[in-house]
Amino acid sequence: MKMTSQKMKSILADRLSDSNFTITYNREQDSMRIEWKSTKQGVTIKLPSIIGKYNEHGEAAIDDLVNHISESMRIMNQSYQLNGMEKHIYPVIRATSFPTETKAGAKLVYKEHTAETRVFYALDLGKSYRLIDKEMLEQEGWNQKRMDEVATFNLRSLANDYKLDTVADNDFYFFAKQDGYDASRILNEALLEEMKANSKGDLTIAVPHQDVLIVADIQNKTGYDILAQMTMKFFAEGRIPITSLPFIYEEKKLTPIFILAKNKPEK
Repeated sequence: MKMTSQKMKSILADRLSDSNFTITYNREQDSMRIEWKSTKQGVTIKLPSIIGKYNEHGEAAIDDLVNHISESMRIMNQSYQLNGMEKHIYPVIRATSFPTETKAGAKLVYKEHTAETRVFYALDLGKSYRLIDKEMLEQEGWNQKRMDEVATFNLRSLANDYKLDTVADNDFYFFAKQDGYDASRILNEALLEEMKANSKGDLTIAVPHQDVLIVADIQNKTGYDILAQMTMKFFAEGRIPITSLPFIYEEKKLTPIFILAKNKPEK
């Protein structure tokens, strides 16, 4: 039976039913919003995206989404502190279109990164994490410089295991630990410099969604076409998409690139 937005809406409303939640549907945007009645904090779901994942993965896609939303809602309704939790603070990469404040009006702590990305900060809570807002920072007596230093230090402590695929003489390195910080590894300058030193061609980097970092050693024109297709595919499938544009890494700088079919990209 074909899945429709109406059916998916009904399934999710039933699975996420809670007397403390308000669930609304936006017909124009074809989206659902689940909120805490008390704080108005919540999660917005784009139904077409969920239907696409359901068509590919079946009931497992719905189970995964429900678990993710339930955990996110639980975290929103609790208070947390930074002091004593320094080892659990990490940077996370988001698209520049990602909201800089919550629905409840809390201003998130962030810094600019590239024309396509921003860096936010998260308090790791095990199964998930909470983005850190300015009020939380001020209450704990922290400033953003300290936050950035602590998060960057913790990022460098993460393992950098990868899977290597060589396609048409181009090397593609996939970092996908599924720890919530795969894309964040783009901020590990030591890692990028090591990859650059060992590259034979142009070193390119992609963060199509939160749960993958792709580093590619591009050695011919075909490699750019493969990278473009790969990045777009991952971008479309990711739970938290970031950007479909890869970057070229030169002189410790990341520059977004537009890849034209059969051609090396223009910066």
